[in-house]
Amino acid sequence: MKKATFMEGVGIALIASIAVAVLFTVMSSMFIGSNVFMLLVAGLSFLYISYLLLRSKERTGRITVIVIWSLVTLISLVFISSLILYVAIQLMMVWLMRSLYFYNSIFSALIDLTMTVMSLAIAIWALTVSGSLFLTFWSFFLVQALFVYIPKNFIAGKKSETESQIDDDKFEYAHHAAEIAVAKLFKTN
Repeated sequence: MKKATFMEGVGIALIASIAVAVLFTVMSSMFIGSNVFMLLVAGLSFLYISYLLLRSKERTGRITVIVIWSLVTLISLVFISSLILYVAIQLMMVWLMRSLYFYNSIFSALIDLTMTVMSLAIAIWALTVSGSLFLTFWSFFLVQALFVYIPKNFIAGKKSETESQIDDDKFEYAHHAAEIAVAKLFKTN
């Protein structure tokens, strides 16, 4: 699996921004604007979560994440009429997914939550200043691309490479402890 990069995030920001601007313009002439916007946000959210799942090293729970996202999105589309609340729910789904799949500490997840709230605030600001959906989504996804710089975890003190490898793999740690115990048994006999 290739690791997510900032430049990849910039590319996603550009593609998503162009797609939203074009699709909203085309679809808003056929449907109600708020419904189109909600559908576009749902589509972008799904594509972004899919991208994040592809870049995550974690393998478990991927289908569960997609099913839960689908259920939450469907329920939100049916029962929520507020655009801000709908967007906030989608952002929380993205944040929860990133927190589960990219971070090992609560502090990292809280930094990501702060970044997510800031990206929404910047997107709202861009919309009010420019009135452009392209700039709104560009600003939002540009800030979201910064998540690659949030550390996976915050550990006090530096660990050696071998200690980090042992900590990353519980089985290896248990195996290593068993080898030491067996070696001590043979030394005493």
